[in-house]
Order: sequence, then structure tokens, then C-alpha cells
Amino acid sequence: MSAPSRVRSVDSSSDREFRSVLVPAGNNKPVKKTDKTKDLTFTAKKKSSPPLSPSILRRNGVSMNASYSSEASSSCESSPLSMASTSSGKRALRRNGSNTSSALRRNLTEERDEKAGGDCFFSDGRKRCAWITPKSDQRYIAFHDEEWGVPVHDDKKLFELLSLSGALAELSWKDILSKRQSFREVFMDFDPIAITELTNKKITSPEIATTPLLSDQKLRSILENANQVRKIIVEFGSFDKYIWNFVNQKPTQSQFRYPRQVPVKTSKAEFISKDLVRRGFRSVSPTVIYSFMQTSGLTNDHLVSCFRHQECISKDQTG
Repeated sequence: MSAPSRVRSVDSSSDREFRSVLVPAGNNKPVKKTDKTKDLTFTAKKKSSPPLSPSILRRNGVSMNASYSSEASSSCESSPLSMASTSSGKRALRRNGSNTSSALRRNLTEERDEKAGGDCFFSDGRKRCAWITPKSDQRYIAFHDEEWGVPVHDDKKLFELLSLSGALAELSWKDILSKRQSFREVFMDFDPIAITELTNKKITSPEIATTPLLSDQKLRSILENANQVRKIIVEFGSFDKYIWNFVNQKPTQSQFRYPRQVPVKTSKAEFISKDLVRRGFRSVSPTVIYSFMQTSGLTNDHLVSCFRHQECISKDQTG
């Protein structure tokens, strides 16, 4: 749910690489300057201060085009800046001058991110991560609600999630989840022992070709990875024990408030990726591995406002 997948927090660290693509930007339609707008810049000495114009805010380093656009969408998908989010910024500028411009930019960005998920109401009344909306595919919502972030310790399930995360190079989570049953049928429920008995010829047979899943290269990488998982099971006793050793058998509990704080990879993902590549695994880039860590519960990246954040912590403590 890299899915999916595309600042500083309580849990931030220097090894995280941040992204801001999870929340679409607002309407960037430029604000047309008028003589009236220009005149407003010379009314600061008047007793009743008029509203600050977009041009004034731009001079202080803040672009409010999205807020002032009459065409800005109010849907959960577009998550534009709202007019309400500018009121505190205006007061701050009048009180402290241009020195508050950086703080204002930060506050507006945070309010934008919060509204990205905060205005999305589900029929069950529960709040979810901002990248899940009532308009999302039902399989994707179920995946978020039931699997994403839950600690997994079954070898077959772990290998399935690793393989599906690798498929993100060619498919979205929506497409992957829609073809999930087909993946399970082709790859023997992702039993790494059973998969090693398959051959490239069987994977590319006409029967399987009628239900295209991935490119031949990606299909063969799953076969090769199954062989490597089998070796790991012999060496460590289970794939579960091997992979959870990287986090000391304890999931990382993130404390992200905003979508832009969620990384696409970490130094831990890079370390795991390098070890897997050294062992002969394919299609296991740091980005793929971090997506796998999210889906298998090695890290809990649900936003703190999401109802699943605390539930995943509880599952870790009781599991």
C-alpha cells in the first residue's frame, strides 16, 4: 500500500525518505491581479485592517492560490486547502510580520494533510488513513482494515505478501487484489516448498497465459525467490524467524499524523533488501521491501488518527 504508495514526526529519524504524493494538491489556478488587489497593499495604517490579499501572502513566501480558487474541489480525493485554514495565518502575519511565513507554510501544509483524511466520512463512522476514502475499491478498503499493518508470522503468508509487493512494479494494489485468487492458484497458495516443484514452462503455459498476471520476468522471479525462501527455512528454521530478526521480533510502531510523513523506504528496508539480494532474491528493491514491511506488519504505518493504528498495536501485544 504502496498501493499504493508515494516532515518531521515524533517517530521521525534521519534515515527516512519522505514523500508528499499521497495527498493530491489543490487547484493551482493562478489568482488574477487587479487594481483593487494592488490598492489593498497600502491600507495597513487604517484602523480596520482589510483582509490580506493573495499578493501580500505571496510576497511573504506563501501561495494561497488553492484556497482562493472558486473551482477548488471539496471531495476527499482532491483535498484542497480550505478557506478556514487561512484565518489563523492572517492573524499571525498581522501580529508578527513576515517572520511567521515559514511557520504559516508549515501550518497550512499540516492542515491540508489533516483535511485529506478528516473530511472523508464512512458509513461505519470510523476514520481511516487519508489515502483510503469511501470511493476506494472495496477490496482495497478491506485490505486496509483487515491486513495492512497486522503482524504476520506464517511462512506462506509472508511469502505471498513479499511476492505481491514485488508485483507493484507493474500493477497497483487495486489490480493486485483483484487478481489475488489467480496468483494463489498459479503459485500453489504461495507455499515456497510446493512452488519449487514448478517450472518456468508451467508458469508460461497456455492455461496460465489466458489469465495474464505479470510479465514473464516477474513470474520467474517469484519462482526463484521461492527457492531462496526454501534455503532460508533450512538455515533459520522458518522464513518468519529470518525476516522478523531484522526488527528484533517486534514491529516498528510509527506515529505519523500526516500522509506526507510516510516514507517510501528506510535504511532498515535497504539493509533487508541488500541481504535478500545477496542470497539470490530478485525484485526486492528497498521500496518493494518497505511495502512488504507495511503489509506484513513489520512496521505499523497507519496514521495515528486511523482506527486501525491502535488495533494493530493491540494485535502485536496479544499476538
